[in-house]
Amino acid sequence: MTVSATHSAIDAVWRIESARVIAGLARMVRDVGLAEELAQDALLAALETWPRTGVPDNPGAWLMAAAKNRALDHFRRDKLLERKHEELAGEMELEQEIAAADHEAALIERMDDDIGDDLLRLVFVACHPVLSTEARVALTLRLLAGLTTDEIARAFLVPEPTIAQRIVRAKRTLAETRVPFEVPRKEDLAARLSSVLEVIYLVFNEGYSATAGEDWMRPALCEEALRLGRIVAELVPKEPEAHGLVALLEIQASRSGARVGPSGEPVLLLDQERGRWDHLLVRRGLAALQRAEQLDGRLGPYALQAAIAACHARARTAAETDWTRMAALYDALGQLAPSPVVELNRAVAVAMAFGPAEGLALVEALVSEPALSGYHLLPAVRGDFLAKLGRHDEARAEFERAASLTQNAREKKLLLDRAGAPNHKLRVVK
Repeated sequence: MTVSATHSAIDAVWRIESARVIAGLARMVRDVGLAEELAQDALLAALETWPRTGVPDNPGAWLMAAAKNRALDHFRRDKLLERKHEELAGEMELEQEIAAADHEAALIERMDDDIGDDLLRLVFVACHPVLSTEARVALTLRLLAGLTTDEIARAFLVPEPTIAQRIVRAKRTLAETRVPFEVPRKEDLAARLSSVLEVIYLVFNEGYSATAGEDWMRPALCEEALRLGRIVAELVPKEPEAHGLVALLEIQASRSGARVGPSGEPVLLLDQERGRWDHLLVRRGLAALQRAEQLDGRLGPYALQAAIAACHARARTAAETDWTRMAALYDALGQLAPSPVVELNRAVAVAMAFGPAEGLALVEALVSEPALSGYHLLPAVRGDFLAKLGRHDEARAEFERAASLTQNAREKKLLLDRAGAPNHKLRVVK
């Protein structure tokens, strides 16, 4: 394997394994900032070693072992302990040496403990109330999903420096306040649940439609988010929104196999072969939605989105989709959790239910929305509506603009193809 190919393999491994490595280290060292630094050291070791030795059979275990060794080295060369040794004498010095030995022994013991669900603990630490909601989500996306600050910024539709500052300050705050690395007790759980659900939601979305890179999807992120969502839902069985989120993720994940073509190209919702959907996941999703509905007759934002996804899941063909109900559900979602992105999605449902002219009128009202100024799906949707109305030159310009805004190579090609043939039938970008 060439050095370039090895580096590509390391990048892929890191995307998958970094969260587990950081979570395992955080359990050991009780400091997420230090855990991330030690994990990065292990990554550098891999970059130095694997081009010579090849990628190991179990690269995740290799990274974890390298990171553990660096954690031990960190504590062995702790300057604070050295200074204390120099200051103490006699019995006090002996006590300090014993304490240092005990500390290292405890660290090694923690390394060998049953790991449990370190990722879940890490999510709750990153979502601690000492942090702002925005910082909790940004930090967890950074630690859990291994997203870059640029990718997180695009998910939030805010400037990259803003996200970078949030992450740095969040790690500093967690270290200064010595937040325990544990799942919160029942009385503290509710306060952190909403931000935990938001984190899981955003992690899944990044896996479902990658913001950057060569791949249309990152299935490992979808699987991890879905796994964490199920765990959280069982942890808080009487919280309807936890089940609503799981319902949404199950139904969305059911389409994963049909969303990518033979060459990795995107396959949009109305073009998907529904026989390739995972109907076990569909049934699980519908069951979770029913559970959320039974717990609370008023659906929350995640349960409403799950109900929208269920409209697709229940339709045997794209033509049988109940777009009128979907538009009504988006209207309810917009009232409960208003956002420009929700309004853009509502415009798509309205266009499918009542015609592209109706949808275009809603989109035109969003063109001047600052939060959507760099959001590629706004011109993509507008291009769809214009093409359906026969305004092909305008549609072409919109698809080209959308292509210039996305950083995902697969999506860029899809949009440029649409620009080359804007008179194709209306599509749903999902």
